Amino acid sequence: MTAVQPKPTPVGETFDSLNPATDEVVGTYAVHTADEVRAAVERARGAALWWEGLGYAGRAERLQRWKGVLTRRLPQLCQAVRDETGKPLRDAQLESVLAIEHISWAAKHARKVLGRQRRSTGLLMANQAATVEYRPLGVVGVIGPWNYPVYTPLGSITYALAAGNAVVFKPSEYTPGVGKWLVDAFAEIVPEQPVLQLITGFGETGGALVGAGVDKIAFTGSTATGKKIMAAAANTLTPVVIEAGGKDPLLVDVDADLDAAADATVWGAFSNSGQTCIGVERAYVHERVYDDFVAKVVEKTKDVRAGSDAAAQYGPVTMPSQLGVIRRHIADAVERGGKALVGGVDSVDDRYAQPTVLVDVPEDAEAVREETFGPTVTIAKVRDMDEAIEKANATKYGLGSTVFSKTRGVELASRLRAGMTSINAPLSFAGIASLPFGGVGESGFGRIHGPEGLREFSRPKAVARQRFTAPITLTSFHRRASADPMVARLVTFLHGKR
Repeated sequence: MTAVQPKPTPVGETFDSLNPATDEVVGTYAVHTADEVRAAVERARGAALWWEGLGYAGRAERLQRWKGVLTRRLPQLCQAVRDETGKPLRDAQLESVLAIEHISWAAKHARKVLGRQRRSTGLLMANQAATVEYRPLGVVGVIGPWNYPVYTPLGSITYALAAGNAVVFKPSEYTPGVGKWLVDAFAEIVPEQPVLQLITGFGETGGALVGAGVDKIAFTGSTATGKKIMAAAANTLTPVVIEAGGKDPLLVDVDADLDAAADATVWGAFSNSGQTCIGVERAYVHERVYDDFVAKVVEKTKDVRAGSDAAAQYGPVTMPSQLGVIRRHIADAVERGGKALVGGVDSVDDRYAQPTVLVDVPEDAEAVREETFGPTVTIAKVRDMDEAIEKANATKYGLGSTVFSKTRGVELASRLRAGMTSINAPLSFAGIASLPFGGVGESGFGRIHGPEGLREFSRPKAVARQRFTAPITLTSFHRRASADPMVARLVTFLHGKR
């Protein structure tokens, strides 16, 4: 067995970023203090005014050029991701390509979504012209995760920038090098002002960002940390958007394509070492196809292996403390009567977690109730899809979900209490830039991506302009006595009918 990768620890005013597969030091970064964070936010204030002044066309042009840099240097970016997360290069490329798609979409659609739009005034205010537009917030603080260090933080950064904001970005202490790579690439395209700045450090640095006077915080991480951020942000009434944990279900109906459903389950559960907030952690399968489905999942899982070599399907568990959570959930499931058809407690060592497929696990077991964030999946038999929906929704989370059904996919998707659902394919909503991304319950609130993501980082500005003087003036102490009964009759005519 190899040595357990230590959590990065500060040495003076710096800390080391380690490769989780080898413990090799891949970079050394500053632990930014609260004063340094506040200074970064102050610099961002001036940069935000300049960036907003470029207008939609100017910002779109810079974002498209940034996208080009990321695309041309994709192998460099993917290597940076692999160095700090241990994931295979092909997985690093997948998340990076999806992030590039989002940059392109946000740059192209920001004006249409956020620009001035006319609104109806109604008959009483017919002499007015009404418009609404979305203005930048100013400075947005983004606190990113380590599991998808390109795709996830750029889901906030990109949309905040496209909306006209400056951004101060704190990546996870496990992936500061990826954050620096992204920020440095942006600085090549936007050298004039510190529109996108990097701060590095631990939880204290993130806490300092929350209290540094930013206009909004976008956080991705655990539910527990999200609650702490909300509490801290409440002191200054700083709004937040939270993308937290999930315990995402997959439903398999009696008419499902079982091969496709099994393949989606295996990939959704085990890719990226199961460190996916929208990955598959629970499967509910119609009793008539349950045995066949389980057999297919077991067979497909046999071809999946964790490791650092080129043939491995996924890499190490990036955060060592998560290994204990994975072991505990598997052990609890087995102790409570569950069976590990593949893997088990012994499949988790001090660096890698091999795939585990669990069946007959009670619904109140940790492996079903709590986010495992590791390469495990529970499969449960249900009498019908009504029972599947009931069990799938019996969770405090509500992030992603998946349905496999040839005839009832849309109906079942509409009944799932989740922010996102894919039908007959795994996690497809994450790759569609026009769709909003986010959850309900303890999975968080607010949305990134799509039009909703652009509006998340802006504020609506309503404008009413009088086009001509109305025959009846209502907003004056000098209005005629006959005005009020006339208005009463008009309102009764318009709205008093049953």
